[in-house]
Amino acid sequence: MRLAFALCLIAAPVLAEDVKPVPDGEGFSLMQEGAKLVLRGLMTEMEPTLDEMGKALSEMEPALRELGPKFQQLIAMIDNFKNYDAPEMLPNGDIIIRRNAPLLPKPDFLPGPNGEVEL
Repeated sequence: MRLAFALCLIAAPVLAEDVKPVPDGEGFSLMQEGAKLVLRGLMTEMEPTLDEMGKALSEMEPALRELGPKFQQLIAMIDNFKNYDAPEMLPNGDIIIRRNAPLLPKPDFLPGPNGEVEL
């Protein structure tokens, strides 16, 4: 952000001078070069932060691999997040998530080809 501000301050005196007509096609390339300079500046400022984030993710990778199958089981049980209220913490520290939509019972039987049910 500081780099972009500095570029704007540097460009201000240039804009105050007489403007020469730019031949067709050169104006766009000047804009491209300016955009490249700004993006390079942003990348150099962000590079240390991105490196730290990559290191943190590589350290967490084993734990995430172990959590994957358990998370898939949890998602299969939940069905749809819209059917639940926000989590609540009870005074004893337990966390409870209430279902706001009734759970439809699964039938114990399978109907026959014509819809008949054997009792």
